[in-house]
Parts: sequence; structure tokens; C-alpha cells
Amino acid sequence: MDMLENGANHMSGKNEFKLQKQIIQFLRLNHFFCFAIPNGGSRNKIEAFHLKQSGVLAGASDIVILLKGGRCVFVELKDGKTGRQSDTQKVFQKNVESLGFQYLLWRSFDDCVSFVKNNY
Repeated sequence: MDMLENGANHMSGKNEFKLQKQIIQFLRLNHFFCFAIPNGGSRNKIEAFHLKQSGVLAGASDIVILLKGGRCVFVELKDGKTGRQSDTQKVFQKNVESLGFQYLLWRSFDDCVSFVKNNY
């Protein structure tokens, strides 16, 4: 698990986009099955309409991690101490947790490292 310590020092302090790329890469390097939900970004009205019609859900978490035993973890990334969840993200969290799934809010690469150490 040397990658854990080296990765944590190298990755912290990045914006959400860079943090998400680094977290996905790190989870996959540690053999976690995970994927991102591309909900962000600016879109024109037509594209936004088509995405909503095809199932895009406002407030959905940034990352989904599937674990053995049927466990599913939803991860929302926020930049440092100042990033806050939107109202739609809070509703998504409430829905996920009411169904018995885990929802995590990660503010740094260290949060991911802790998760990997506890679930490896």
C-alpha cells in the first residue's frame, strides 16, 4: 500500500475536477470498481432537455463505488472546506441513505485514501 502514502501527499489541494480524476485513477489502481456520473458542466437548453429526458438526475453524486456483498457507495466531491452541497444534492443524499446505501462527502484526496484503507 505504498501508493496510498505517496498518492495522498501528491494529490491534495486540487480543484474538484482534478480531484475527481485523481480519485478515480487511485480507486482503480487499488482495484475498486467505480465510475463517475457526468452531471456537471454548462449545456445549452436543448442538450439539457435531452439529458434530463434520458435520465440525468440533478444532484446525483460525482462518483459511484461498487463493493463486494452488494454494497454501493455514492461519493460527492467538494473543493476544500468551502464547497457546499446544493439543495438537489442534499435531496439525492437523503434518498440514497433512506434506501440503505452509503453516501460520503469527500473534500480532499485524504478522504479517498482513508476509504481505501478501510475497505481494501
